[in-house]
Amino acid sequence: MQKTTIARLLPAALLALASGTASAAGFQLLEQNASGIGSAYAGSAAVAENASTIFFNPAGMTQLQEREISAGLSAVRPSFKFKNQGSIGGALTGEGDDAGDWAAVPNAYLSWALDKDLYVGVGLSAPFGLVTDYGESWVGGAQALMFEIKTYNINPSIAYRVNDTVSVGAGLNWQRLEAEYERIVGLGGGLNTTFATLEADSDAWGWNVGALFTLSPAMKVGVSYRSKIDHSLDGDLKVEGTLAGANAALTTGKAEADVELPDTFILSVVQKLDDRWEMLGDLSWTGWSSIEKVDIVRSSGALSGATVQTLDTDFRDTWRIALGANYRLNDAWKLKFGIAYDQTPVKDRERRLVSLPDNDRTWFSFGGQWKVSKANTLDLGAAYLYVPKTKIDNNQLSANPALNRGRVTGEYTSSVWILGAQYSMAF
Repeated sequence: MQKTTIARLLPAALLALASGTASAAGFQLLEQNASGIGSAYAGSAAVAENASTIFFNPAGMTQLQEREISAGLSAVRPSFKFKNQGSIGGALTGEGDDAGDWAAVPNAYLSWALDKDLYVGVGLSAPFGLVTDYGESWVGGAQALMFEIKTYNINPSIAYRVNDTVSVGAGLNWQRLEAEYERIVGLGGGLNTTFATLEADSDAWGWNVGALFTLSPAMKVGVSYRSKIDHSLDGDLKVEGTLAGANAALTTGKAEADVELPDTFILSVVQKLDDRWEMLGDLSWTGWSSIEKVDIVRSSGALSGATVQTLDTDFRDTWRIALGANYRLNDAWKLKFGIAYDQTPVKDRERRLVSLPDNDRTWFSFGGQWKVSKANTLDLGAAYLYVPKTKIDNNQLSANPALNRGRVTGEYTSSVWILGAQYSMAF
C-alpha cells in the first residue's frame, strides 16, 4: 500500500514542478524545501532531516533511511510599493501597481541507499526566480514594465560515508533559465504606446559538492558549494506600437544575452543541547559579482551584433547569517524558530534597478514538524521578511528620444511573506 502511494505521489510532484511558476522577489530563492522555513534555513547544510538535503548538501543523504522521498510547495508574496519623489518619465507619471504578487516555488527529492555507505538521489527545484510587474501607467515604464525570471533545476547526486565521522557528496545540475522583459520604448513629447518585449531562454550545466562532519552524537557541521552556471540566452525581441519599424532599432527580430548565475557557499552547524532543544546556525556567501551587467544584443537583421540595451546591475557579493532553534514538544511534534539577516547584492540607490528593487532583509520565522508516523513527516513553516525603506535614483535620461528611459527617483515600501508545506516519506 505504501509503495503504491509513493508511485502516485512522485509523478504528481514532478508535474507540479514543471507547471509551476518558479518566481519570487530577491532573485535567489532559498525556498528549496519548506521544512527549513521555520528555522530561517539555519543549519541548512548540516540538518539532513529529509531528502531535500540533496540541494543544500548532498553528503547529508548518508543520514537518511534506505529510501526517502520529499516534496513541498512554498507560496511567496513579495510587495514592492513605489512612491514617486521627482522622477522624470515624460508623459508617464503614475506610481504603478504593487510590483509584487503571489508565486509558487515547488520542489521534489528522492534519495536511495545502494548499500549502507553509498547513496544516490535526484532533486528537482527552482534556485533562482523573480517577478516584478508595475502595469502600464507608471513613471518608470521606459525602464521596465514587467521583468520575470524562471529557473528549473534537475540535480542528480551521490553521497558516500567515508567513516562514522565524515561523509562526502556531489551532484550535477542541468538548469533551464527563462526570461521575459517588457518596457516602453523611449520617452518622446507625448504618450508613447510602443512596447518592446524580450523573451529568451537557455539550458546550461553546473555542479555542487558537500561534506558533512559528525563531530559527536550531539554536533554536526556541514559545508557545501554550488558552482556558477553560465547561461547564453537566445530569443525574440518584439516591438509593437506607434513607433514600431520606424528604424532598424525598433524592428522585431532575434536577440541574445549572457548571464552567469552566481556560485554559493554554505557553512552550517547543528548542536543538540538536550533531549528537547537543538540549536542551528548558518553562514552563507553568494558570488553575485558574477553579474556586472547584462547586454541585450541583436542577433538578426541590419543591427545583428549591436547591443540594443545594457542592464547595469554591478552587483556585489553578499553574506547571509541565520540562527535557529528546534524544540521537541513531544514524540510527535517539533517546533521551529529562526532569525536571519540577508544582504542585498544592490550597491546603492543609483544602481538599483526597477526590475529588482531589492534591499537588505531580516527574516523572522516559525514552523512546526509533525511525525505522522515513523515513516511519514509533515513540515509547515511561515516567515516574514522585513525590508527597510528602499531608495532609488536610477538615471537613464538621454537626448535621443528612442534611447531615453527616464529617471526613476523615489522610495519603495517592501516586505515578503513566505508560507510552505513539505511532506517527507521513508519506504
